[in-house]
Amino acid sequence: MDRRVHPIEAESFAILRSRIDVGGMAPLSRAVAERIIHSSADLDYASDLVIDDTAVDEAAQRLEEGAPVVADVGMVAAGITARECVCHITDPRAERLARTTGITRSAAAVRSAYAEVGPGAVWVVGCAPTALTEIIARQVEPALVIGLPVGFVGAAESKQELRESGLPQVSNVSEKGGSAVAAAALNALLYGPVPE
Repeated sequence: MDRRVHPIEAESFAILRSRIDVGGMAPLSRAVAERIIHSSADLDYASDLVIDDTAVDEAAQRLEEGAPVVADVGMVAAGITARECVCHITDPRAERLARTTGITRSAAAVRSAYAEVGPGAVWVVGCAPTALTEIIARQVEPALVIGLPVGFVGAAESKQELRESGLPQVSNVSEKGGSAVAAAALNALLYGPVPE
C-alpha cells in the first residue's frame, strides 16, 4: 500500500537511521525492524528481534490479496491503521468459553477468532502470552504470527515457544513487546519501507 510519509515521520526515520544501521537486513524485514524501533524509540530491538525474512515477504503478499488480520487485544487492533482486524477479546462468547473451560479470555478469543477466519490469517499478538500459546497449540495454519507480547510472566517463554514451533513469524527474545510494537510490525507489512 502506498501512503504519503508525513515530514515529521520522515525526520524521525532519518534520526533513527543516523543512530542505528539495519541496512543489512532484507528490505521488508528492515521495514519491520525500523517501524518497531520507531514506535518504541528502543534501539535495542535491532538485536532483540527475530524475523523470518521469507515469511514476512509472503505475508505481505497474502495481506495484499486480502488475508484477514487477527489481533489479540483492542489496543493492537487500534494501532493497525490500514486494515480492519478481527479481535474477539471483548466478545461475550469468548468470555463464556474462558469461564467454562478455565482458559484465559485471550486464549478463548483466539479459539473464537479462528472459528471465524480459519487458516491463512495474519495473527498479531502484542499483549497476551496465553494468546500466543493458544495460536501455537491450535495449529491455526497462519500466513504469519507476529508474536510480541510483553510482560514478566510467560512473555519471553511464549516467544521462545513460537520460535521453536517453526511457524512463520516475527518475534523477539526478551520480555519486552507490546501493542504498539506488534501493530507497528503489521503496519510495516502493509506500508512497506519508509523511503530514505
